[in-house]
Amino acid sequence: MKREKISIEGMSCGHCVMAIENALGKLPGISDVRVDLKTNSADVEFDDTAISINQIFDEIDNQGYNARR
Repeated sequence: MKREKISIEGMSCGHCVMAIENALGKLPGISDVRVDLKTNSADVEFDDTAISINQIFDEIDNQGYNARR
């Protein structure tokens, strides 16, 4: 398992947090997601043999936010 902290731009409320957590939680290989509105970041634990960090970034972007390392 791998853990990454991802900066996320564009979040403004609890709904944003839930949208990202729900979307990432449905992806194969993701075992834990914790999004923090105060720090505009997500802490994601994932199996990097099942999903890449770029796929995680793409899903965050698909939800309408901007993911950065």
